[in-house]
Amino acid sequence: MKNIDELLKLENQLCFALYVSSKEIIRKYKPFLEPMHLTYTGYITMLALWEKDNISVKELGSRLTLDSGTLTPLLKKLESLSYIERIRSNDDERSVRIRLTETGHALKKQAAKIPENMVCSTGLSPEKLAPLLQSLHSFMNDLANES
Repeated sequence: MKNIDELLKLENQLCFALYVSSKEIIRKYKPFLEPMHLTYTGYITMLALWEKDNISVKELGSRLTLDSGTLTPLLKKLESLSYIERIRSNDDERSVRIRLTETGHALKKQAAKIPENMVCSTGLSPEKLAPLLQSLHSFMNDLANES
């Protein structure tokens, strides 16, 4: 068994490595997202909507693993930018669907260069990024299946 000092070293913590990596990746996105007035969370929301438009807030939150306390102000911001519209159900006013506007659809073309720019900004080759992404997706699925 490792001694307690070794176990508690910051550099040996998976959570710390993931935290710093996430923080730094999000920081690298910032200059690409600012011209579109998007935060990273706004960007991933738009990505989800470009994949599947006209979905419920609940479905969107589930897809992004965001709770309503985070999602609601984000959707209000995207609506104020005219990227989306929130549509209340006539049958159940608690049910809200999110639909891209023309402006939101058009933004997809501008965002198309972001993934390539991000790959370049990391300094990693696509050959190194592909297995990393695959491992992270597997890890995410493992964690989700444990809860």
